[in-house]
Amino acid sequence: MSKILSAAQAVASIKDGQTVASVGVIGWVVPDATLSALGKRFRETASPRNLTFYFPCGTGDAVDIRGMDHVAQEGLMKRIVSGSYINPVDPRTGKRPALMQLIQENRIEAYSWPIGASMHWLREVARKSPGYITRVGLGTYADPDNGGGKFTNCCEDNLIQKIRLNGEELLFYPTWSVDVAIIRASSADEFGNLSFEDEPLVSSSLALALAAKASGGQVIAQVRRIVPRGERLATAIRLPGMFVDTLVVEPDMMMSTDTPYNDAYLHPNGPRTGLPEIPFGPDKVIARRAAMEVRKHELSIFGFGAAADVPLVMAEQGLIDPETGSDDYWFTTEHGSYGGIVMNGWQFSANLHPQALIDGVTQFDVIDGGLCRFAALAFAEYDSHGTVNVSKFGKVNPGAGGFIDIAKNAQRLVFTGSFTTGGLDIGYDGGCMTIRQEGKVSKFVNTAQSITYSVGKGVAVGQTALIVTERAVFEVTREGLVLIEIAPGADLQRDILDHMAFAPHHILDPLPLMDASLFDPAPGGGI
Repeated sequence: MSKILSAAQAVASIKDGQTVASVGVIGWVVPDATLSALGKRFRETASPRNLTFYFPCGTGDAVDIRGMDHVAQEGLMKRIVSGSYINPVDPRTGKRPALMQLIQENRIEAYSWPIGASMHWLREVARKSPGYITRVGLGTYADPDNGGGKFTNCCEDNLIQKIRLNGEELLFYPTWSVDVAIIRASSADEFGNLSFEDEPLVSSSLALALAAKASGGQVIAQVRRIVPRGERLATAIRLPGMFVDTLVVEPDMMMSTDTPYNDAYLHPNGPRTGLPEIPFGPDKVIARRAAMEVRKHELSIFGFGAAADVPLVMAEQGLIDPETGSDDYWFTTEHGSYGGIVMNGWQFSANLHPQALIDGVTQFDVIDGGLCRFAALAFAEYDSHGTVNVSKFGKVNPGAGGFIDIAKNAQRLVFTGSFTTGGLDIGYDGGCMTIRQEGKVSKFVNTAQSITYSVGKGVAVGQTALIVTERAVFEVTREGLVLIEIAPGADLQRDILDHMAFAPHHILDPLPLMDASLFDPAPGGGI
């Protein structure tokens, strides 16, 4: 019997109350047609009902590659567990994703786990262990003392527990069965042997499949093409066909958001396809200053948001060849792409012209093992207790993604972001800045809305950390924040201290100015 079915046929066997897990990293490696078919089945038949959805990472962009937004329907979705959530405003409708509406209206059970846990948990399901045990996340919003990762009030079950083992407090994530895994690959033969030659990320595909099979469940693989059996080398097969139950062929899969296909995400070398230009302004100033902290021959990991601009400005400065990357600067992201140029925006996660790719579960072994010694990450809030927040603020509930694992295990941290947000307008002239309109919301608050990571505790055990903004640079010390640089043209009281809910522990005197070249609009400024 052929394993090849339509997407509608593939999801027809999913039953009420099952756990359905799927892969995807924003727009990358999303089995969108299959998730769409499941959502359509429910709209037309009101079945299946009360499913638990497990997404190790935010799946889809909620715009053209809708991903988990396809199944964000009350009645179909009872519970969702995800390593991150997608929360953009659709530029055409002005609306937030359907999934975020369900969460904000408390209509589903929503749990947010650090991606390291959501990836590694699958390995424990596959090996039929009682659960995943880790130090990562203690003291954060994932800690049961701080909510246990619950994002809606209707969550009743404690999916994360705090245990004591050999006198040490640890977080424990009990396992349960994964009934259906929906994954994506590039090619399959009719037996189901999968290869990923068109995908710049593998993410959790392999782990999802093994977790489902160990649970007695089924694996649905969406692929671009069917190839003759024996055509590919055995070394190209990443998942054997005996672990694949159903194949859905979708020839026109998008590689990622706004990208039908671009082999520059697969090849170390190649013709320059053009890097995204970062317009001169606060974001570029921040990226240039953060780039000054990047060292040669040190594995550096960059997070989503403002931090992802750092490699791009380094390429503009001529420090990195845009076609081949650099053997001196070692760049990666939480999703397993190594070398080349880390991209920003919707293209974040897969590097342009990578040198190597590993799967997502293995990448979090690298991260949790402390091999990424330097990390540049964004921040949404920083508070008087030394807490940084990116997981939940205002109406935005993105979760932590890989932030907690990265921040916990790196030795040197740089947090990047504007000093205020919401209407901030800055002018530049002659190497100086002028704030023409201040942002409505300050990021330096008394108490953060969510504890994503305690920078103060990390510094207390030997980490170093800087906070880089467009107008000031702070060092995090055991005693508190120390203001170590100020932008030319900025007034200490009016532009900095008046917009902080707490005072820095110390201000250097004399207070050095940020390098004037950072404020030069010419390409290559900052070096």
